Amino acid sequence: MPLYEHVFLARQDASTQQVEELTTQITGVIEQLGGKVAKTEQWGVRSLTYRMNKNRKAHFVFMNIDGPAAIVAEIERQERINEDVIRYITVRVDELEEGPSAMMRKADRDRDRDDRGGGFGGRDRDGGGGGFRGDREGGFRGDRGPRRPRDADATPAEE
Repeated sequence: MPLYEHVFLARQDASTQQVEELTTQITGVIEQLGGKVAKTEQWGVRSLTYRMNKNRKAHFVFMNIDGPAAIVAEIERQERINEDVIRYITVRVDELEEGPSAMMRKADRDRDRDDRGGGFGGRDRDGGGGGFRGDREGGFRGDRGPRRPRDADATPAEE
């Protein structure tokens, strides 16, 4: 049977429980039509690149689906009807990815970096310099020489 990756975005003001119920409902439809859900991942509430239907954030849910094309048509039809779903996309793939998806690996990597104290203004992963303006120390611009006092009587053209 064909393999699909399906992602849908649910409204930010929908509770986590409502998103889980929606995911369960979609899984039920898939299984009822003879397919199976190989993997489901909740990516959490994430910021959107641009506003969609007056929403700036959304719950992201990822599913690996194994089943006929009729399943995709039915779940997309149900998501169009549901007012909690902002957007959805289904992509046919040659094989399903084993283990966590790239988004979950990124979340783990970000969590590890935060635990080590990385990020802006701090030190690099190897502990060296090179942060965001945090690495400026006395000689950043080089020696500019002594400052001369400005004459009170001088005009800007005479200086």
